[in-house]
Amino acid sequence: MEPSPPSSPPELDAAERIILRWDSTASEEARERMIFEGQRDEVDRYLQAVDEIQRSMSAASLAENDQAKLNSAIQIAMARLEDEFRNILLHHTSPIEPDSLDPSSSSYRFSSASHNDHIAEFEVDDFSADDEGSSTPRSSAADDLLRRGDSSNTSSYRSTCSIRELDLIPSDAVVDLRNIAERMIAAGYLRECIQVYGSVRKSAVDSSFRRLGIEKLSIGDVQRLQWEQLEAKIRRWIRAAKACIRIVFASEKKLCEQIFQGIGTAIDDACFMETVKGPAIQLFNFAEAISISRRSPEKLFKILDLHDALFDLIPDIDSVFESKSSESIRIQAAEILSRLAEAARGILSEFENAVLREPSRVPVPDMEFAELEGKTPLALHLIWIIVILQFNLDGKSKHYKDASIAHLFMMNNVHYIVQKIKGSPELREMIGDDYLRKMTGKFRQAATSYQRATWVKVLYCLRDEGLHVSGSFSSGVSKSALRERFKSFNAIFEEVHRTQATWLVPDSQLREELRISISEKLIPAYRSFLGRFRSHIESGKHPENYIKYSVEDLETAVLDFFEGYSVSQHLRRRSN
Repeated sequence: MEPSPPSSPPELDAAERIILRWDSTASEEARERMIFEGQRDEVDRYLQAVDEIQRSMSAASLAENDQAKLNSAIQIAMARLEDEFRNILLHHTSPIEPDSLDPSSSSYRFSSASHNDHIAEFEVDDFSADDEGSSTPRSSAADDLLRRGDSSNTSSYRSTCSIRELDLIPSDAVVDLRNIAERMIAAGYLRECIQVYGSVRKSAVDSSFRRLGIEKLSIGDVQRLQWEQLEAKIRRWIRAAKACIRIVFASEKKLCEQIFQGIGTAIDDACFMETVKGPAIQLFNFAEAISISRRSPEKLFKILDLHDALFDLIPDIDSVFESKSSESIRIQAAEILSRLAEAARGILSEFENAVLREPSRVPVPDMEFAELEGKTPLALHLIWIIVILQFNLDGKSKHYKDASIAHLFMMNNVHYIVQKIKGSPELREMIGDDYLRKMTGKFRQAATSYQRATWVKVLYCLRDEGLHVSGSFSSGVSKSALRERFKSFNAIFEEVHRTQATWLVPDSQLREELRISISEKLIPAYRSFLGRFRSHIESGKHPENYIKYSVEDLETAVLDFFEGYSVSQHLRRRSN
């Protein structure tokens, strides 16, 4: 409201009476009622009285007693206005609705727009590849950081922002707050005004943080968390950071401008920083802790996610924190972005160097680039590392004298790589399902090769060739040859069982698949052989020396395979 013309002494006395009437230290009514909750004419009279006192204080002709009275009156008025200011803020401060905090909501405004057949039946089909999944392009920001020497160059950022400013307080209350602020600041009560405003609004920001799931964690707290816990918190932080920068902080800035802009020099900036500096530091401390944490390969894609999210937020941060007083926030965000980029490059480089340092006598072949067309630079880089890793593994497998364990070694390790890719949506998206199927085929081929190397010689004992005697008056089966065949089978199977029970297939599903595939070939072959020739052995002496195991014994024995520990006793035998 416009200041009144110069006053006469009676007007000054009237103004003083109005001020004293609302002195909460002297009046019960003043303590129980708030001026700005009453009639508007009463509000106007009080503000006019404050104006009257302030004008009179600037007059040079005041007597000493009058000056003392006015000083007392203005102190009472400022204490009252401070209470009114706080009450209006508290009354109109409520948590932002969850729907309003969702950056993805539709209301979100963007500024940019034969009996022997059992012997050799192990085929790759026994381990058919999983064709599920699809791939889509990843954000190019992750690829850019691999090509750039420094991602903190703000000139490379996109120039648009996605700010959504909410009206945190009704317009009539904003007018009242501004009227109070003007008078408190004119009377030299700027610090008190800023403190009251900051304390109330910071509480509102803290409430929004809680709704967004932002915890009060120090950098040390974050670095002490297990990586599995951090992965979930990173996903939550990315969503929350977008809402904080683009909605919560932007709306707080707008409110400060509505109340304080133009009253004094950068007072709106001072109030804004009083409100959000602590929460902003709390928000960015999490990303900073991740950026300086110990590097390890499993962190790569979450670090890239953080980098991409912060990269997209930089224009909005620059817009919301544009003033000189908030420069420290802009600098912190840019430095965190740079460290995240360096951490991602470092992890990739360290992993690549570790792979390349591994000695391998296997020459690295030319990559089939035709299969990799359309891949991003980062995806190509990762595929190259995987190719090198696979050839190093192949080289290490050659050190095994037993071909069976060499194939099992390759199966385990390539399967591990495949599972890691499948377990990371980001990595699977970048590598692509075509290349993933190719890798899956490799470990399944290794599984097939293992089975051929191990079980063909076992099943070879169960063939019919060499057992029949032509022209004999007997049954046509050579019992001595048959007894030798059973003895050979028993000896070979026992050795395989003793040895391969100590071998380990860590993945339970792969281990079970392998056992099932073995059983599907071994058990029918043994059951058929036993059914055809059991009577020839049992009609002779000591049949138990030759038919040592029932079908059920073999089924049980297969369950010992690939558990990684020695079998403590001989094969369990069922009574026949």
